[in-house]
Amino acid sequence: MPKHWIPLESNPDILNAFASKLGVSNIPSDYSFCDVFGLDDELLAMVPSPCLAVLLLFPITPETEQIRKEEAEQLKASNAPKNPESVFYMKQTIGNACGTIGLLHCVANSKTVLNFKPGSFLEQFLNDTNDLSPDARGKHLEQPPEGAISIDAIHEEAAQQGATEAPPADADVDLHFVAFVPGSDNHLWQLDGRKAGAIDHGETTSESLLRDVAAVVKKNFVEKANSLNFSLIALAAS
Repeated sequence: MPKHWIPLESNPDILNAFASKLGVSNIPSDYSFCDVFGLDDELLAMVPSPCLAVLLLFPITPETEQIRKEEAEQLKASNAPKNPESVFYMKQTIGNACGTIGLLHCVANSKTVLNFKPGSFLEQFLNDTNDLSPDARGKHLEQPPEGAISIDAIHEEAAQQGATEAPPADADVDLHFVAFVPGSDNHLWQLDGRKAGAIDHGETTSESLLRDVAAVVKKNFVEKANSLNFSLIALAAS
């Protein structure tokens, strides 16, 4: 039976504590996860600057699955690299692990400003997987090689901290996290461990990142998927 984890709750406080225990020494002192209360400009302006990355939680529906299929076909047709050098991207091989994969995508692609504690899970994991493929990175997380730090206990502790009772690890959860991060190429990348590869949404800047993410969410999750049932969490200045 494939490995499963208890799903994470969409809660900034839990994500901040989780990131700290994984080894980010300046979360929440300098940077922290915070709620984004809407897609309108005045609500986006409430998020502190700079915004480093964004997590999106959305329901898996026939409409979002159709969007995923279309994106996979576009990736295949474009011959775009599934593992672009400008971002750290990994596959999800553990059931219900999308929240943790999303957090890892956010912090791994913010390492120019985030500090990782020596000997921590994050320092070791990112060093060990830097030259691996997205699939191999996912397998490394699922089955750490001898001598590698396992994330299992840290994840379970975080998953049990939610305001609602945690579902069992093998629960069929119909909600999914994805991350939006800026690449070293100054493009906005959508990182989803369930997809065939990273999705390039075009140019972005540190000043426009959150607005650019909001535009993608409006197009792909509000208009195409016809749903307002989603939440956004930004990793931004504290």
